[in-house]
Amino acid sequence: MTNQIRERLQKFAYSLIDQKKAQVIVEPQCNGKGFWFGGGNIIFYDNMFWLCGRYRNDGDSRTGVGEGERGLELAIFSSSSINGPWEKVKSFSKSDLEHDNEEVVSIEGSSFLINDSGVELYISTEKNRSYPKDVISFQKKGTGVWDIDLIVAPKVDQLNAESIERVLRNEDLGSLHLKDPVAFNFSEEGEGVGLFFCNHPFTWASSNTGLAIRGPGEEKFSIKSFNAIERGRSWDVACTRITDRLRIPTVGLLEDQRPMSLYFYDGAECLRSLEENPDASKRPRGFSCEEIGGMGIGYDAQFPEIMRFSDDFPMFISPQGTGCSRYVSTIVTNDGILATWQQSREDYSQPLVSNFLSFESIAEIFAS
Repeated sequence: MTNQIRERLQKFAYSLIDQKKAQVIVEPQCNGKGFWFGGGNIIFYDNMFWLCGRYRNDGDSRTGVGEGERGLELAIFSSSSINGPWEKVKSFSKSDLEHDNEEVVSIEGSSFLINDSGVELYISTEKNRSYPKDVISFQKKGTGVWDIDLIVAPKVDQLNAESIERVLRNEDLGSLHLKDPVAFNFSEEGEGVGLFFCNHPFTWASSNTGLAIRGPGEEKFSIKSFNAIERGRSWDVACTRITDRLRIPTVGLLEDQRPMSLYFYDGAECLRSLEENPDASKRPRGFSCEEIGGMGIGYDAQFPEIMRFSDDFPMFISPQGTGCSRYVSTIVTNDGILATWQQSREDYSQPLVSNFLSFESIAEIFAS
């Protein structure tokens, strides 16, 4: 890859995830620290745009579930236009998502996927179950273990929690918690489904990206890796969580290039907020629930090989609040690309924000 193409890709990413142009599309339930909405994606289906995400209220999983509500509602919005307005049309509570006699403690990331038979909705929840006996002393009172479920229906408005089933669960200590699914089709020809997911060890010392694949004609996913992109050595040494895969438009300088995809990810120096030396460089460092953003790139024919684009420094930082900018998701429309993400605000809440980049602007960025 030439330096010129690399520079244009960076310009494209900054133009898409434009922190100053971001517009709020879904507010959290309250304005303040610990309140946010997001962690989902948007699809176009049945001539409507559909958005999924979870409302999260203040709480701290490190001190037990008695410390706030945390992820309390998975919501679905619809709009006839990519520019909104967005109307909430469906909602799932913690109790709605319970199955197999396991109480849901908190709701986290979700992901829509369109397939031949309709719509799939992947949901990650923390369930009230115990750690393996060998490490039970590491489990804080009132906390559970994360895994990923699936609801399938012919249409979005027919999604029903009564049909929920488990997709991914793990018992290995190094990747005990599985959450934040990112589902994608490998191609329009039905070559299978990929599922990125975040995974944590039982100690919650790091946040990593795993990859599961469901081949053509298969019903179940097979986990291929718990480390689809390695954690970095600088700003993202503690967390590297992929949240989106975007196929790059083949225009201008990219017309003769092999097909490529961008991989947006969340990163952090530590999963807890670090104290800074007063004489040190002032910067958002990222930590659990307040991550900042980076990017990788990969040639589609070489998937799942992903090259880190943001090696030494993050690329996406909110100019407000903690600097948190996370859970980037994109949708390609007939007119351009819409990006959504959670962005820290002055009151430290994280609403879901968006920015639209037209194909005309994209063509200008990659012009020869």
